[in-house]
Amino acid sequence: MVLAFSVSLGGQCQETADDLKSDVLEWVDELDASSLAKRQAAENALIQAGPDVLQYLPENKTGMSIEASERLTRVRKALFSLRTQNEVESLGISIRLGDAETVGEAFEAISRDSGIEFEFDGDESTPIQSVATPLPFWHAVDLVLDQANLDINFYGGDRETLQIVRREPDRPSRVDSAAYTGVYRIEPTSVNSRRVLNRPKLSALNISMEISWEPRTTPIGLTIPIAQLRGELDDGAKLKPQETGETIDIATNSEIAFSEFYLPMQLPAGQPQKIESISGVIKAILPGKRQTFELPLSEPGKDVKLDAMQVTLEQVRKNGPIHEVRIGVTLDDAGRSLESHRQWIFENSAFVKRADGSRADHLGYEVYRQTANGVGIGYLFDLGDSVGESKLIYESPTAVVSNEVSFVLQDIMLP
Repeated sequence: MVLAFSVSLGGQCQETADDLKSDVLEWVDELDASSLAKRQAAENALIQAGPDVLQYLPENKTGMSIEASERLTRVRKALFSLRTQNEVESLGISIRLGDAETVGEAFEAISRDSGIEFEFDGDESTPIQSVATPLPFWHAVDLVLDQANLDINFYGGDRETLQIVRREPDRPSRVDSAAYTGVYRIEPTSVNSRRVLNRPKLSALNISMEISWEPRTTPIGLTIPIAQLRGELDDGAKLKPQETGETIDIATNSEIAFSEFYLPMQLPAGQPQKIESISGVIKAILPGKRQTFELPLSEPGKDVKLDAMQVTLEQVRKNGPIHEVRIGVTLDDAGRSLESHRQWIFENSAFVKRADGSRADHLGYEVYRQTANGVGIGYLFDLGDSVGESKLIYESPTAVVSNEVSFVLQDIMLP
């Protein structure tokens, strides 16, 4: 009976896919309908059907009018954006610690759900008390670390590994100190006040902060708008930001899943003991799904497009055993993600896979072109006399999307 049900369900799924494909092809035809209302309705129907439509959209349709082609381009662009948005929204990892009873079992559960490994040379049999409720990634990690008196050394890990170390004796609870929002963990680390008697406008209250993001999800262009900072003091007064600029720009690096910055606030007029709450907004461009491009080195001019990214093998230059492999990378709707100070595109993995399956890592690279929506990068490889059947393997997020989340921090003691 189970087998019969599975077959029936499979047939139903196939029928649904076939129906969608049929509908998509019909809507594409109607992009060239004689009625403007029908053309607009067909475009709207394609977009409203969602990202699954992308697999059935034709790249080019013989005889399609210029207007229909433009409509198809808009549809593809809207669906790529929606799919990337869905991918970003799903990046928030949900951790289920289940019946984990020790640090080792808890780390295994977190690794299972997130793909993040832990470098820990301590006692994995240390008991912990689990919770049944699914938790955000950082909340789950902090819960375990608090119970085992452990902490994180971000400088000792990498994109997929967190190094766990012993906690300093006076380190307060990580859970109680932090706020969790989206893929971020944000924690105040110190408060410094400065009163300038002869130039009161230079007086300030600076709150030093640490922000962490889920490893493997490195934000691009992480900022906090200063005008949107709001604070409440325990004496009832408002805590206001300084007029120092428009945004706080936070540096990010794909190999280290945290950064430091400070919130520039005005010095309170009274004598409050603590900040009851402080809130703001974190804005960023987040990368979508990471995918792999394969380009045979024997085929200069070949390009591969995945989602919103196209990678073109522009040239292979030989100088003895050294080959310079030049590629062009373009990104639809790049926004500000490829500005000259954004380094994420140059942190992508690029290597050559030889015909025998061995790997050749690049010896360095040079950027020979940079525009608003693309870059040209020349990678150097030691490939011997001939490239043969070797392939360039290039790994990158294939789309980016703007992301905004709010945060609230509470009970910050003042000096």
